[in-house]
Amino acid sequence: MLTELRVRDLAVIADVTLKLRPGLNVLTGETGAGKSMLVDALALLLGERASADIVRPGAPRAIVEAAFDLRSSSAASAAPAASAAAQELGIDLEDDQLVVRRDINAEGRNRAWANGSPATVGALATLGQLLVDLHGQHEAQSLLKPAEQRDILDAFGDAQPEREAVTRAYAQAAELRDQERQLARKLDEIKRRVDYLRHVAQEIAAAQPKVGEDERLAVDAKRLSNVEELTRLAERLAGLLDGEQGAALDALAQASRALDQLERIDASVAGWRELLDQAYAGAEELARVVRGYASGIELDPGRLEAVERRRDVLYRLTQKYGPTIHDVIRFGEEAQRELSLLDTADDDLKALAERRGAADAALEDAAGRLTGKRKKAAAKLAQAVEELMPGLGMPGGRCKVQITPAPAVTQAGGDEVVFLVQLNVGLEARPLAQVASGGELSRLMLALKVVLARHDKVPTLVFDEVDQGIGGEVAMQVGDALSQVAASRQVLVITHLPQIAAQAAHHLVVSKQPKGGIATADVRVVNGEERVEEIARMLGDAGDPTARRHAREMLKKVAAPVG
Repeated sequence: MLTELRVRDLAVIADVTLKLRPGLNVLTGETGAGKSMLVDALALLLGERASADIVRPGAPRAIVEAAFDLRSSSAASAAPAASAAAQELGIDLEDDQLVVRRDINAEGRNRAWANGSPATVGALATLGQLLVDLHGQHEAQSLLKPAEQRDILDAFGDAQPEREAVTRAYAQAAELRDQERQLARKLDEIKRRVDYLRHVAQEIAAAQPKVGEDERLAVDAKRLSNVEELTRLAERLAGLLDGEQGAALDALAQASRALDQLERIDASVAGWRELLDQAYAGAEELARVVRGYASGIELDPGRLEAVERRRDVLYRLTQKYGPTIHDVIRFGEEAQRELSLLDTADDDLKALAERRGAADAALEDAAGRLTGKRKKAAAKLAQAVEELMPGLGMPGGRCKVQITPAPAVTQAGGDEVVFLVQLNVGLEARPLAQVASGGELSRLMLALKVVLARHDKVPTLVFDEVDQGIGGEVAMQVGDALSQVAASRQVLVITHLPQIAAQAAHHLVVSKQPKGGIATADVRVVNGEERVEEIARMLGDAGDPTARRHAREMLKKVAAPVG
């Protein structure tokens, strides 16, 4: 339930707080006082687009904030879904309380919060649609859409399980159709490229490249191309280590003799012997290895030619399928995989076709069950709405829900649903979109809300302009209908009709007066004589004794307290 709505610096509203209660809340006031701006403010919290021109002149930003209590009786059915949505959005609900806020600055940028944490406008919209159902002239237009009419029928007929079954079956069938199309398209592409793929697979398989092979061959080629230089350098190194007098080993031998003499005089240098021995052994081993290396180097033009030929093969492969040997190998494997699809293509396509056929049959079956549920509900819904139409200013009105097969089964089923109405005696029933005016649409939406009250889980309903074009006894009937809805839901109605205002359990009045040179709206709760005065104003003259007496009679008739 919406417990409080606060609006600051939005258009003509400077700072207004609406305290709302369960049941029927009405908002009245002079034309242009700013009543609809409060509904617009609520729409902003439900994800409506915002622009800088809604900010009150001279203010840095507009702020809209609302508090919801999910523990209230009207919100109990919506609480699990709202809690689940909040958890999915990362919003912490403390004691089933939700406070949402939206700021729009003078440059048009806006920010949103939910329970003090930053949130997206989309998150507010997700939560808002579970908590508030907003019906103004614009929202009533949605009733003209076939999809909306179909959804209303499904809600009335408790067809949600069948609808979800169709959605699941459609998704499965669509996925299999997509797989079938993709496989067929892939096979067509492979068939067009089969010669190329075979050439690729054969060329790479024949070459048998190995990762790192090109690097090893580069090293071999460099060594084989420089045999004479390598031999010369190795022999020189060996000579420097173990050659004529003055070579490294000779020098280390002399160092050993000098160390012997030093050690006889100073025994503390004995530890150096190990270091010197290690140096001598290392130099001796190195000399042996170098001489072995030098003697093993042979000029082998044939080997060099073979290495260069292999490098050329790998180079051509990397130029065509590279840039690396790893890429070449992977390219060949992919070509082979694509070719292998041709071997199993017929079986794969046949298996997919069988699965898709089974899924299509399951979809048809699910759609058939949904159609059956809709047909059972259609006549009952039409009759229930039809019974309310005379009392809502549509005497002689008739309603019919027409169900016809759709061109194809979709995730919403295999039916086209159209609401047909006859608003005047003697006229044929025609689609709602062709006959209803704005006021009639609002009242038909109200009739549907009365009928759907036991199905609808949204705890708060807001009606703006539902009383357009009516008066007298019809207005009283509309008030009765709103009271019926308010028996199980919180309802907020903006009205200019005293017959509806008198039905309210909680009456708020919007007034406008200049403040600081700017027209400013204000809201106050009226009870007792103040409420009598407001009802009298709506009847024509707040100061007229006859109007005030009539106002008292209206309030007594609906058992509303007057103070």
